[in-house]
Amino acid sequence: MKLLIFLTKSRAQFLGKPAIENFGFHSATYALIYIYAHTRRALDSDSRERIFVFLFQHTLTGHCAKVMAAKFLGEPSKVVTGSYDRTLKIWDLRSKACIETKFAGSSCNDLVTSDGAGSTIISGHFDQRIRFWDTRAESSSNDIILEGKVTSLDLSRDANYLLSCVRDDTVKLIDLRMKKIIGSFSADGFKVGFDWARAAFSPDGQYIAVGSADGSVFIWSIATNLIETILKGHTRISGTRRY
Repeated sequence: MKLLIFLTKSRAQFLGKPAIENFGFHSATYALIYIYAHTRRALDSDSRERIFVFLFQHTLTGHCAKVMAAKFLGEPSKVVTGSYDRTLKIWDLRSKACIETKFAGSSCNDLVTSDGAGSTIISGHFDQRIRFWDTRAESSSNDIILEGKVTSLDLSRDANYLLSCVRDDTVKLIDLRMKKIIGSFSADGFKVGFDWARAAFSPDGQYIAVGSADGSVFIWSIATNLIETILKGHTRISGTRRY
C-alpha cells in the first residue's frame, strides 16, 4: 500500500472518488491524502475562492494492507501511519523511508498524536483496544478496552480529551490525564454503520458529531450528555467527521 503526500499550504480536498476517503490531515506545509495511485493530481479551494492543483510530493511504500490513518508526528518531516496490516509505521520524509515499525497485533482504524513533541501516539483497533504508544518504547501501555471495534479517534484542541467511535453504537469520551472513560453517548436510532465511521469534537469542544447508519448526523452536548439535534438529509450511511 502507498501513502501519497502532497505539498500544499492548506487542507487539500480531493475531487473525485478516493480509495477510502479524504483524510484531510494537515500541517502548515503538507497535507496527507490517501487516494488511488492511478491519478497524480488533487484539487483544493479556500475561502478566497481560489483553486489549487497539487502534484505528489512523496510516495511511501511499506504497509502490506490498507492505510487507514496518517498524522504528522511533531514536525513536518515525520509521519505516523496505521494500517490493516496490524502495524503502525513512522516515516522520515527526508529519506522517504520507514524508520520504525510498531506491532499492534490488530488492524488500526485511526490514530492521533497527543503532544506537540510527537512522542505520544494513540491508536484505535479492531480488537476493541485504544493503545497508547511512547515513540521511545517498543510496545504500548495503559491500553483501554472498549465493548466494540474502535472506528475513529478525535483529539480535543487542548489535547486533554479523546473521542472514540465504537461499533457497539456508542461514542466514548476519555480523559487523557486519567486515561479513564468519563462519558458515553448513545441514542435510539443511532447506529455505527461501518468500521471506519468517524466522530468529531466541535471547534469549541462543547459538542460531538457522528454519522449514523441511516444517513442522519447525531449531535450531542458534552455537558448534558443529551442530543442537541439530529440532522437528516443523507440517504446513505453518513460517516464523515468534519465539524
